Amino acid sequence: MDDVIRVVLADDHAIVRAGLKAVLSSAKDIQVVGEASNGREAVAMIERLNPHVVVMDLDMPEMGGAEATKEVAATHPSTRVLVLTMHDENESLVPLLEAGASGYLVKSVADRELVAAVRAVAHGDTYVQPTAVRALAKGVRRRSEHADDRERFAQLSERERDVLRLVARGYSAPEIGEQLFISPKTVDTYKQRIGEKMGLTHRSEYVQLALKLGLLTD
Repeated sequence: MDDVIRVVLADDHAIVRAGLKAVLSSAKDIQVVGEASNGREAVAMIERLNPHVVVMDLDMPEMGGAEATKEVAATHPSTRVLVLTMHDENESLVPLLEAGASGYLVKSVADRELVAAVRAVAHGDTYVQPTAVRALAKGVRRRSEHADDRERFAQLSERERDVLRLVARGYSAPEIGEQLFISPKTVDTYKQRIGEKMGLTHRSEYVQLALKLGLLTD
């Protein structure tokens, strides 16, 4: 990489871009080479200028920061994306990193951390504020748990999946039997198998799992 880190700023508020530029101007190894007011402009500017880093606001018109981040990661992987947001939206962190962002910074600390964050992502590191690390770990763990549930669900037989959905929707064993053309006793047998395979006991657990896996949308 060049000695000077070339940066594009993307934010729909000119005053915010001016503030970010002022912060970065204090660093001799960082140069702001372009400014964009929305995600679409940012993507076009990156195409033209090929910067090392784009500092991307999350909430912008036309094309938001999340969509623009995904576009940049797909078409210009050499440009690292540092996402900026007004709020500590930790629930957005995992999806943003999965979309291709290299870092995440709340604007309220930009005056203190922006230079370090830009340097970090420019050199290939992932920059995450300490306050967001716990949320990141929780998000990754939650997704891992969802993946485990999906794997177990995929191992159920087709009839077991049908019974699980119907139990989650509140149908009784006789009603399920009528819909599936099996006896209530057979329904209970399927429920026992499902409970053993999925770790389910109460109907509320069936409902929670079905919601988590998106089984109640149709």
